[in-house]
Amino acid sequence: MGKVAVITGGSSGIGFAIAERFARGGLQTVVLGRDQSKLVEACSAIGNSAQWINCDLSRLEDIPGAVQQIIDRFGRIDILVNNAGIHLKKPLTEVTDDEYQKVILTNQTSVFSFTKAVAGFMQEQEAGSVLNISSMASIYGLPNVIAYTASKSAIEGMTRAMAVELAPFGIRVNCIAPGFIRTKMSASALGRDPERRNRVYARTPLGRLGSPEEVAEAAWFLVSDAASFITGVVLPVDGGNSIGF
Repeated sequence: MGKVAVITGGSSGIGFAIAERFARGGLQTVVLGRDQSKLVEACSAIGNSAQWINCDLSRLEDIPGAVQQIIDRFGRIDILVNNAGIHLKKPLTEVTDDEYQKVILTNQTSVFSFTKAVAGFMQEQEAGSVLNISSMASIYGLPNVIAYTASKSAIEGMTRAMAVELAPFGIRVNCIAPGFIRTKMSASALGRDPERRNRVYARTPLGRLGSPEEVAEAAWFLVSDAASFITGVVLPVDGGNSIGF
């Protein structure tokens, strides 16, 4: 058996594109999520190289068992992509403490817990690659997404800390910060707000939205041997949006 890659939140959007790219590249791909019907559909679309594990990452107590299930089935985990996340768009003064904590739990705490569980096995292997998915929200001061912004800013700090701590074990840790990517969610949001859509296009030097597949190609590079001397980086995949004016 070749290398085994685990992608959380891999049944749709960017996660699905990454899972499909990894499978096409010859990796045994494990798609993890909480909606079994979507997982089955995604793995069917990807093909025989993809299998699924049902796990709600907000239930931290279930994470060690899910990781052990993968180890029992495949014997190893070579690559982990922490892609799963939720969004909350709401004015700061209207966000409840419970809503804030729910976003932090899913987007940040579960990444810590899942990576901790996987890192133990990667340390035994003395090799591995972890890829976290952040967001341009960690760079910009975007209104009405305080919890999401906090979670993604933490992900980038965690990436650097994990990279330094795990490097002696041969484990690399990197991060991708996608810009405006053409997904169902973004298409719906921009479709309802023409003014915002125009601002997005005007500020993006390449003049268009990115595709999930373009993010997947960046992910493929960062977890591959071609990036063997790269760790601790946060790579924007945003068409130049973060440097546009």
